Amino acid sequence: MNIITQIFNFLNDQLLKMSWLYKLVQSIVERVFGLSIEGRLGGSIHFFIYDTIKIFILLSVLIYAISYIQSYFPPERTRKILGGIKGIKGNILGALLGTITPFCSCSSIPIFIGFTSAGLPIGITFSFLISSPLVDLASFLLLMSFFGAKIATAYVIVGLVLAVIGGTLIDKLGLEEHVEGYVREIESVDVEVEEMTHKQRISYSKGQVKEIIHRVWLYVLIGVGIGAAIHNWIPQSVIESVIGENNPFAVVLATLVGIPMYADIFGTLPIAEALFAKGVGVGTVLSFMMAVTALSLPSMIMLSKVVKPKLLGVFIGIVSVGILIIGYLFNAVSYFFI
Repeated sequence: MNIITQIFNFLNDQLLKMSWLYKLVQSIVERVFGLSIEGRLGGSIHFFIYDTIKIFILLSVLIYAISYIQSYFPPERTRKILGGIKGIKGNILGALLGTITPFCSCSSIPIFIGFTSAGLPIGITFSFLISSPLVDLASFLLLMSFFGAKIATAYVIVGLVLAVIGGTLIDKLGLEEHVEGYVREIESVDVEVEEMTHKQRISYSKGQVKEIIHRVWLYVLIGVGIGAAIHNWIPQSVIESVIGENNPFAVVLATLVGIPMYADIFGTLPIAEALFAKGVGVGTVLSFMMAVTALSLPSMIMLSKVVKPKLLGVFIGIVSVGILIIGYLFNAVSYFFI
């Protein structure tokens, strides 16, 4: 058992956390720049270079692998799988299928339109819409590299639970008529799904890596820059007074700050890492990440073109309340994660 644990820790340190890269960047900062990483400037440079390289390496490898798997589940096939299942089972399956589709909230909405026009129950489509940007395999492994297995697993579980409950509640409220009429009128074409060859799957996976990196690189750099500033320039006492565990409104503030932002989870991770290192509660960090990925203002504007105000308000309300409950619950049991 000890051998297995040692092997796991070695792989986690070297492949996910990339301890070798941490030491390499430390050596560069100290020898090339003549700065100690214990200082503010040296620490900021080290944080920025190390986190940026680590995220892009992990993203490239993980997105390639996940896209190869995803090539077996194009939207048409996903729609067929979901079409024959209703009720809570459909919500669970919709949430789970969302985890293998690495879309941001905005790019999930066209898929949502396709599912709705095909006649899928509204609850299932919303379960998919919530889980798709919130939880995927790449984010799980990246979370492990930053925060460890416990927090990564917890994030995935609560994300799926939120997606299932959110979709189920929307279904029970019977809000189908609050989807914009043109969405229902879009003709659903039953497209025959063509099987890809191995070569085509490789080409598709490479294309996905390029597309996603092109889409997120700026947000990653911004996120790493903000994370470096928080980690090295903002005093811990300031952060603790604003969103620390002693502030009962910390989860609410973190959620409100996250909503106007637009980024994939990959761009929020460096900020969350810096906040966590400054002593911000696990639940507060998770609430911030979920608000950015599930309720970003640009994606809500796009969704408002697809659903009517009542349904949009119900969706925002359900997800917001769910995020707040998750945040306060995890802060209450934070001892488990430390």
